[in-house]
Amino acid sequence: MKKILLLALCNITCIAITRSYAQTSLYRQNAGGNLQLTTTGASHLAGLPLRCMQKPFPYKTGVTFTDSSLVTNPQNYHPAFYGCYDWHSSVHGHWMLVRLLKSFPGMPEAATIRAKLAENLAADNIRVEQRIFFNKENKGFERIYGWSWLLQLQRELLTWSDPLGKTLARNVQPLAHQFSNAYIAFLDKLVYPIRVGEHTNLAFGLRLAWDYAATAKDTALQSAIRKAAMRFYAQDRDCPVSWEPGGYDFLSPCLEEADLMWRIMPANQYQQWVQAFLPGLFTNPITILHIAQVKDRTDGKLVHLDGLNLSRAWCLYGIARHVNRNQAAITQLARRHLEAALPHVASGDYAGEHWLGSFAVYSLTIENNDNDR
Repeated sequence: MKKILLLALCNITCIAITRSYAQTSLYRQNAGGNLQLTTTGASHLAGLPLRCMQKPFPYKTGVTFTDSSLVTNPQNYHPAFYGCYDWHSSVHGHWMLVRLLKSFPGMPEAATIRAKLAENLAADNIRVEQRIFFNKENKGFERIYGWSWLLQLQRELLTWSDPLGKTLARNVQPLAHQFSNAYIAFLDKLVYPIRVGEHTNLAFGLRLAWDYAATAKDTALQSAIRKAAMRFYAQDRDCPVSWEPGGYDFLSPCLEEADLMWRIMPANQYQQWVQAFLPGLFTNPITILHIAQVKDRTDGKLVHLDGLNLSRAWCLYGIARHVNRNQAAITQLARRHLEAALPHVASGDYAGEHWLGSFAVYSLTIENNDNDR
């Protein structure tokens, strides 16, 4: 019996060591003390969207059926973004693969990624994708989350100095332009901000759209975003971060707003604003945000909280780079969230695996995302 128990203990220990070694081989610490992907890590994470970007089912469609023409395989009306369970997850899965190719052009999966991107993001496919959004009943489909990730995908393509990137950017631009116009029209009509921890969070959408607009020199979209952000957020104080997280959150309403506003406000104004908005970050930030816990990673809603830890990390890293107080402590809090989430990105269950890799890559490459804006 003792031998059996000893053997079991050894097995558990070996598994733990193997997992620990695997994690350390996927990421490394850079000169600034932050975690960065290794080539091994890039390959590991690339495998997640590669397994689902051309997997048509299971699929959750969000379109409104106005007649029987849409009672068909979703691939017929989403020929570019038909995999990875839903439209927006497919979009940011494509973004993730472009991001990884740019960062690790020699990664073993490079040829496969390039072929799949070229196939899915063909000009004809994008034209078909546009049709849904021209339909009156579906003009708000994937607003705000999907729109924003499509703009972020286009930003990634526009900053990719590769012939394939230039071709794909031309292909995707009509849909990006369509969303830019839709965003401008929507923001002009929106009376109140959308402060939630899921897909329709306005601040998160605006930050992705802003980064696209800055890169694409879309001054009309930038102007609309700046006007909306100042109207909705400039007077905010004492965000109730202690109310977070909600049970299904994968975004932090408080942190997303704070991470948006350094893009919008002059630096001196932002310093005053953020310290009034999140005063706890400038006293003892470790005590105001505890790591979100997940009890069931097979539940598509509960596993959102793994994503929350990742998105909190990217917000905190962004905030830390744009404040002049408590930078080290805020960065430490970001890293704690990142390290808590990374072991669970590839959990073995499709509920999280079809999307969490994108959040991990965004968090781990956020410095590059900031620098090449």
